[in-house]
Amino acid sequence: MKSVKIEGQPRTDMGKKATRLVRTNGLVPAVIYGGKETIHFSAPILAFRSLVYTPDFQLAEITVNGKSYTCIMKEIQFDVVTDSLNHIDFLELVEDRKVVANLPLKFVGQAQGVKDGGRLETKMKTLSIRTYPKFLKECIEVNIENMKLLENLRVQDVNVENMEIMNSPRIPIATIATTRALRQAESEAAAAAKGGAKKGKK
Repeated sequence: MKSVKIEGQPRTDMGKKATRLVRTNGLVPAVIYGGKETIHFSAPILAFRSLVYTPDFQLAEITVNGKSYTCIMKEIQFDVVTDSLNHIDFLELVEDRKVVANLPLKFVGQAQGVKDGGRLETKMKTLSIRTYPKFLKECIEVNIENMKLLENLRVQDVNVENMEIMNSPRIPIATIATTRALRQAESEAAAAAKGGAKKGKK
């Protein structure tokens, strides 16, 4: 699985003034929790960029005071005015402790409904799952080859080993929608068939 390495500087002062100073110096305050201890640190904003501004699911290998922590990103805060990165929460991965994470969906294959002229519309980009750290992966692959026109794929249709899906089972993930061109073709075909039937009666 992909990971991003981050070198962090430990933080001891958590006050508002100290936090403002951290941000003024081009650093982002962050915290690691979930393990034996809670680690407060900061790192340059550029160090987080490839982790934050991507749809990919990645691990964060964070080093603070010479000690390394394998984490996943849990919460991001942005400044309401400037939209700059304000704070990040990381969850340390512990081997025998389950975690909840959002994994991207990857649709595999070409749906039969698309071959028949329909259009694939995705309703969800990620699924929330609960599993042990060793079972985490970059994405959840979903085969859509058998999806027919106007058919929905729902959360309950996704099968993943060693993971518990936390989303409601009836929520649609994707659907094969009809297109304007397809509707027009069907309308023309119906009109032609009706016209042929009338001629047959004469």
